[in-house]
Amino acid sequence: MFVAVCIIDLFLPGAGSLKGKRQILKSIMDRIKARTNASVAETDAQELWQRAVIAVAMVSGDKALLERQIGIIRRIVEDNAEVEQVDFTVEYR
Repeated sequence: MFVAVCIIDLFLPGAGSLKGKRQILKSIMDRIKARTNASVAETDAQELWQRAVIAVAMVSGDKALLERQIGIIRRIVEDNAEVEQVDFTVEYR
């Protein structure tokens, strides 16, 4: 069994309020969940308007499947014009 945990640090230059930030994050997190069936949560910088840290966790018996899913997650984040990716860290256990 393999576990992959992604920590994604984001900058949201267009967010002018916490409500605006939440709308952008909800969209990204919902797309990740729908495309990868992963667990996703905002884990840090909850009170900052233009910063966000989200964590994504997945479990599989096939490490190659996890790597494909991480590629999908990376593309979802990179293709979103409302955010800039500051850091994208992946850990396997």
